[in-house]
Amino acid sequence: MPRGKSVVTPRSACPHCGDPIPLYHNLPVLSWLILRGKCRGCKQPISPRYLAIELLTGLLFLGCYMHFGLTLATLKCIVLGYLLLGLIFTDAETKLLPDAMTLPGLALGILFSLVVPVNDLASRIMPGMVSPALRSEISWRLWSLSDSLLGAAIGASFLYGAAAIYLRARGVEGMGFGDVKLMAMIGAFLGTKLTVLTIFAASLTGSLFGLWTVLAVWTKRLRRIEARAASSRISSGDSSIISTSQARRRAWHSARLALRYYEMPFGVFLGGMALFSFVFGNRLLHWYWRAL
Repeated sequence: MPRGKSVVTPRSACPHCGDPIPLYHNLPVLSWLILRGKCRGCKQPISPRYLAIELLTGLLFLGCYMHFGLTLATLKCIVLGYLLLGLIFTDAETKLLPDAMTLPGLALGILFSLVVPVNDLASRIMPGMVSPALRSEISWRLWSLSDSLLGAAIGASFLYGAAAIYLRARGVEGMGFGDVKLMAMIGAFLGTKLTVLTIFAASLTGSLFGLWTVLAVWTKRLRRIEARAASSRISSGDSSIISTSQARRRAWHSARLALRYYEMPFGVFLGGMALFSFVFGNRLLHWYWRAL
């Protein structure tokens, strides 16, 4: 979608030579393995990303069925997983989250809440507010729809607020509006409780990834500076060209620049944690409350 290409027409073609791919060479997973990851015409390699996405999609659909059985919840899980996989890989490659996926996904999440119950937050945390008589009068679909809408609102508002605060504090955009719409879609599918869990888990994993990135840049830069310094000492015989502390300071400066200017695809972490929360979130929260 970011490239403006259709998945329907024209037919699939080799990304290198443009040779159309026939149906018998376009079977998920199998065709890539049979052709050994190369185009049948120009013999240029085809990215293993195609294999990975096809395999992950199949495993996701199978996992949804094994977890929920032959139910509407399985269909909801499949639709959510299909959307999130596409958004995760698109964000990782292009740093974009297309509206053509997030906005229809938001509408689908709200519609699914009318046929697949979303656990409402109010009746679980404050059961006294909802009497049994009132519960019998109000359809569960209304509670599910309300929680879906509330989850979408909370998810979008939290990310929008975080982006606004970061922009005021640092003077640069730290998060795109695509992440806000993605979180609204996730909230519509998951409801309030699991939306909060998704935000927390995505923030934690994103922070760990950012820390790993900074350490990786610092280590790589330090080794490069030390290697250049050692080479200069050998060629000039001067042992005071650069000290270890200077090398570390320069490497840390590079790491800080990477932290400031690197555009982290936060949608990858939001999407991944949303899938985890949808399947395992209630079980994890149940275990957490029991442990307390």
